[in-house]
Parts: sequence; structure tokens; C-alpha cells
Amino acid sequence: MGFNEIQQETDRLVLRTAERRKAIVEFMRSAQRELSLSMFRCDDFGIIDEVAEAVKRGVRVRVLITRRARGWKERLKDLTAVIRSIGAEIRPYEDPVMKYHAKYAIADEGRALVTSLNFTRKCFAETHDFIVFTQDSNVISGLKQVFENDFNTPSHPLPPISERLIIGPDHSRWRITEILSKAETSIRIMDHRATDSSILDILATKQQQGVKVQVIANGLPGGLISHGRMALVDEKTALIGSIHLSPPSLDLRREVAILVEDSAVVTELYDYFEKLAMNEKRMINLSSRLLTISPEDEDEEEDE
Repeated sequence: MGFNEIQQETDRLVLRTAERRKAIVEFMRSAQRELSLSMFRCDDFGIIDEVAEAVKRGVRVRVLITRRARGWKERLKDLTAVIRSIGAEIRPYEDPVMKYHAKYAIADEGRALVTSLNFTRKCFAETHDFIVFTQDSNVISGLKQVFENDFNTPSHPLPPISERLIIGPDHSRWRITEILSKAETSIRIMDHRATDSSILDILATKQQQGVKVQVIANGLPGGLISHGRMALVDEKTALIGSIHLSPPSLDLRREVAILVEDSAVVTELYDYFEKLAMNEKRMINLSSRLLTISPEDEDEEEDE
């Protein structure tokens, strides 16, 4: 089934920091048979408690976790030990080269979420982030395929999956390049690590062609920390997930993002972006490329 044929009313967006943790807890509690969690970081004891509660009610809980995150060497070991001790299956991503950075979850056969946030106290209270909940069977099936592949046979190539999912590094660069290149009226991006020269060239070219291009990098209101990323194209398509528009994220990491065309979700994101875009200081100057991050710093992703 093609992307345009999918019923989009099954998607729900969570933006507000006050709603994030509750929404994820409710999602975890909905699982009756299987709960699959893809993690980069987790230090919220309430989330770990929900994993334990799911195991107690007979749910098969599997956790796929990164092998490395800056400043988290010992904490990742402790987290792995704790989750294993409460009866869940946990496995570090075994690919020897590719860094694991995907953030999504699947409950049974009927619900999934794709997000830019980590299951941390910081991301539940202090960051700008996005969560998309979906009941789209094709997305859920695709995420299950990705999870099974990465949990059991990470060295194997991925099978074909839903066009709504963009999986890095397998096809993230060419899919995102294609989406941005086809923009006709507008491109709005929130990404504090939008540093890839090829992507920035595309954005500059589209701007020269008369497409309204805005890229918010940082300086978010309310004291929020820049962390989440999303893109809006032509006010009808949104892209949300863990993928940054940076060389490491596009080319070297397992990442997951979801395409959304639900009009209510797109409108909510558009309104949110427009409020932030009122302050020009938050924008990247495409002509001067003011935002620069060294590859070494970016690869560590201290706050990701």
C-alpha cells in the first residue's frame, strides 16, 4: 500500500511537555501480550516500573538499547542489569559499526509510537520534543520488522517496509532528499543539528526557487532545550523522529522517523512552528550557514 493510500486519522501528536510521560505510560499499560521498546537513554524510574508491571501481568517485554551514549557507559550497564532483573528481555544493538539511536515502541499488534525524545526525566520535563502515536497497521508491521531485524539479526539488510517509515541509514538520505526536493511552496524544519552540506544546499536552492524555507535551530521559548526534530513540507506532510539532518545521523546510525499527512497533526505542528518562527534569531541563515558543529562533537550526541 502506498503512502497516499493510508488512512491517516489513526495518528495522534503529543507536543506538550506535561503530557509526554503520561501518554507513554498509558501506551505501555495498554500492552497485553507484547511490548517492544527501542531505547537510547532511560533514567526515569517510573518507566522502569511500568516495564516491571508489564512483565507481572504476563506481557513479553523486549528492549533494544544502544551500546554507547556519551557519559552513559556505566549507566547503560546498570540499566541493562535492572531491566533484565525484572524479567524483561534486553539486548544491546550488536552492529559493530553503526550507532543505535532509534526511538520507538510497539504495543501488541495495534499501537506504536515514534518519537524524538528519550525516556529520561530531562526529556519529560525540559526539552522540545515530539511524539506520534499511530494505529496504522502498515506502520506497526514495518516497525515490528525493523525491531525483529535489529534485535535478532542486525547485520542483515532490512526487508521492504511501509513507505511512511524512513529508516536510517538504509534509505534516510535519499528519502529525505527526495521529499525536500519535491517541495513546491514551503519547507519548515526544527533541528538544532541541521549541518549536512548536501541538505543545506537543497534548502538554499529551494529558497532561490521561491519556496519559503525556514529552519529553527535553537533558542526555544519557555526555557526548553533544543532536542526534537521535525520537518513540514508544503503544509501537508510532516516528518518526525530521531533523524537529524546531519552526516552521522543520515549515513551512520540506525534511526527511525515517520511521515504524517493527517491534517490535524500537520496543522498543530504548523501553528507550533509559526509561534517559534516569530523570533528570527532562532533561524539558520542558509546563505551564511551560521550553525556549525564538528563531526566529532556531533557523533557523541551528548544531549540526544
